Amino acid sequence: MEIKLQGIDIGISKGNIADQPGIDVVVNAANPQLAPGGGVAGAIHDAAGPQLYEECKPSAPIYPGEAVITRAYALPNQFVLHTLGPVYGRDHPEQELLASCYRSCLQLAEEHSLSSIAFPAISTGIYGYPPELAVKVVFNALLADLPKLKHLKKIKFVLFSETDLQLYEDNFKKISLG
Repeated sequence: MEIKLQGIDIGISKGNIADQPGIDVVVNAANPQLAPGGGVAGAIHDAAGPQLYEECKPSAPIYPGEAVITRAYALPNQFVLHTLGPVYGRDHPEQELLASCYRSCLQLAEEHSLSSIAFPAISTGIYGYPPELAVKVVFNALLADLPKLKHLKKIKFVLFSETDLQLYEDNFKKISLG
């Protein structure tokens, strides 16, 4: 599914965030130490190779809502943006911290004059953020920041599960029709 909002192509697809050729930067749902792990972080670090973690080490730890940028190494992208989402029920205020993840990534992509970015679902895995709440935060943050974007021309959401894909598509339709 894809639409154009304010001159920017916004798409949603099911897939592997570590396999996004043609995208300048992919977003890693990182842990505080920016280390390899499970889920998105594991997939990105595995695909990028050990050099990624070596570059990440001096930037750790990061805190919920923050983002840092590194090279992408063996990934088919130029860069990786690492952001730490909030742990639902522990990191407060969850909504603002999750929105900050997306805004921080968009801001860094703009600062590096990147034209395309791919996001996974941040904080909805082991960090326990309910996907149906997270998706509303994601789209509200995106809509608020679209007017500020000068370089980004493509924003893609890459979801791992069919359930998340359907949830994002349903919410996306409401935005595109509204």
